[in-house]
Amino acid sequence: MSDQSTQLPRLARAGHASHCKRCLSGLPASQTDVDASRLALAFYCIGSLDLLGVLEEQIPAQDRDLWKEWLWAQQAKGSFGSGFRPSPFMTAQYLSKEAPSIEYTAYDTPHIIMTYTALLSLAILRDDFSRLDRSGLLEFLRACQRDDGSFSTVPGSNESDLRTLYCAFAVSSMLDDWSGIDVSKAIAFLSTCRTYEGGYGQSPFCEAQGGTTYIAIASLSLASASTGSEYLSALEKQQTIRWLVCNQDKSGGFCGRTGKDADACYCFWCGAALKILGADHLVNADGLALFLSSCQFKYGGIAKAPGENPDPYHTYLSLAALSMYQPSEQAAGAYTATWKFQPLDPLLNANEETAAWVRNHIPARNV
Repeated sequence: MSDQSTQLPRLARAGHASHCKRCLSGLPASQTDVDASRLALAFYCIGSLDLLGVLEEQIPAQDRDLWKEWLWAQQAKGSFGSGFRPSPFMTAQYLSKEAPSIEYTAYDTPHIIMTYTALLSLAILRDDFSRLDRSGLLEFLRACQRDDGSFSTVPGSNESDLRTLYCAFAVSSMLDDWSGIDVSKAIAFLSTCRTYEGGYGQSPFCEAQGGTTYIAIASLSLASASTGSEYLSALEKQQTIRWLVCNQDKSGGFCGRTGKDADACYCFWCGAALKILGADHLVNADGLALFLSSCQFKYGGIAKAPGENPDPYHTYLSLAALSMYQPSEQAAGAYTATWKFQPLDPLLNANEETAAWVRNHIPARNV
């Protein structure tokens, strides 16, 4: 669908790139609360520069190499295997090329979500992954899976939801090695998170959300590619598609939950789920672009909604949504070039060139 009367302003690509570069240099006051998850923040900033096509053009090779070294400095090994920590605040130990990983304790273990974002960030920076502890990573995934099939964020934690399950599936897919997880138990847990609406909640009996619905659909698709099995019936797919499509608001943006206001990040979460399900033709791409254009901040960056402060999270996910749903030339008019993006792989949440780099460099068979 498209609204042919939509007239789009310019997508402020230069401003959005500047916002991400500023956040990589130092967090603004509005973002200091995420300092403890600095690795995820780095992914959103580096990923945005990649989607905008300016990473190599605007960032010197020396700086990109320093970023890679910083990312590898977060890899740690210990009794639960190897993974990546959220931030250097986790330890005071110093790493060097001679000592490429550290021994963690029970209080500074790696984090499964940060491990996923670290691998994608390194792929965006075109690292060769020669320093990746693949066997340790599989051991880490085993340590994070719980008896009910779900995954904890760190080994031994009681905190778990579908985000951690998706990250375990995505990492297994990147490695092309699923021996670190029990897929059947994980899918059994995932099925208990499905709601009567056709969406998925964070945990059993929770309300359906756009983000966790994407996570469920992407996880099932990743597992299906590995096992050859179909995990959703045709009726279940249609029910999920209907719920997702109904979440596109009259503003053009997507709502995360039934009856809520549109939010820029859900343009990706709901839009990517629909693309995986083969229903992307049902999305009003011009309306989506119009909503995201209204979320642009005048000094760069994209906010969750019009009038809000921008942040790297919503900036990246908005650009990722536009990489899947580019507006028509009629709607973009003289600004068509500013709305053009390279295609995105919705399963790994990276552009197709980066996803290909992952497939060619992370699996042990390619070492």
